[in-house]
Amino acid sequence: MRRSSSAGGRRLGHARANREIVGTRLLLCRSPSPSSSTFWIWRRSRSDCFGRGSPTLNCNAFLAGKCWRKLLTAAARTVSVSRVLHSLHAYFLVPGRTDIPIVYDVEAVRDGGSFSSRRAVARQGGKVIFYMSSSFHELEEGFDHLDPVPEDVPPPDDCPTLGEVLFKATGRPISFWEREWGALDVRYVGDSRPGGALVNARHPARARVWVRASGRLPDDRRLHQAALAYASDLTLLGATTVPHGVFVGFNVQAASIDHAMWFHRPFRADEWLLYDQVSPSASSGLGLATARLFQNEILISNVAQEGLIRPLRKS
Repeated sequence: MRRSSSAGGRRLGHARANREIVGTRLLLCRSPSPSSSTFWIWRRSRSDCFGRGSPTLNCNAFLAGKCWRKLLTAAARTVSVSRVLHSLHAYFLVPGRTDIPIVYDVEAVRDGGSFSSRRAVARQGGKVIFYMSSSFHELEEGFDHLDPVPEDVPPPDDCPTLGEVLFKATGRPISFWEREWGALDVRYVGDSRPGGALVNARHPARARVWVRASGRLPDDRRLHQAALAYASDLTLLGATTVPHGVFVGFNVQAASIDHAMWFHRPFRADEWLLYDQVSPSASSGLGLATARLFQNEILISNVAQEGLIRPLRKS
């Protein structure tokens, strides 16, 4: 794809359209069609990280959260800075690859008096691999209430890393697991497996983790939302396997199918967030999980996800 030399192809937002976003260069251009509301974004470098390290995938499946993060950042660039992302719904259609560039296409569906709606698509090799709808809202005064933070949760420093927990459960080295999420710091609070810290007969599939970006992020609310969206995809589907004695990435074929997220209040993705996850149902090879994210005892986001959880059978 070439840059347009017309006015429609000029950089947007005084060079915001071609800048480095924490290790990733994106170029944003208007569609060559004057009547189109589509914007095109594509990756200019292989670097792909928040914070200190870039994840290295051990499996063939593309980590959907990475693709999602870039598409969300791209969609936000097409909206007035006074409007804040409050909800999104994403579908993961086809596993991606790490060796082929991805093209990001954002359509401005509507800009109303208080809300802006965007549809966004990620394509790889000419095929759609990811689809997302998002909504942005002009901040305003209104009613306010929230659920309280769970009680008796140990602080992050008293919890093992997720890599340590998975090493103990599977025998695979910590380095194997941490290469999958090198951009995140994840501490495991507990789950509802037999003998676990969260055993509850009314909720047989529960898990909690502390999570944050590994390094300091710029003071950009949209970037922090994109980082949290990426982080929210890491452990949520795993909560659906808790009662079954298996682990995603070890003895379960797993894949995110659809993922919804609502942002309620400001937060920082580079400071600790408590991720409280519960799965109300798993059946027919699919698992459903919902979750709440808290920071400083304040509810800042709700998440829901359904995905494939297919037991791996020994050949």
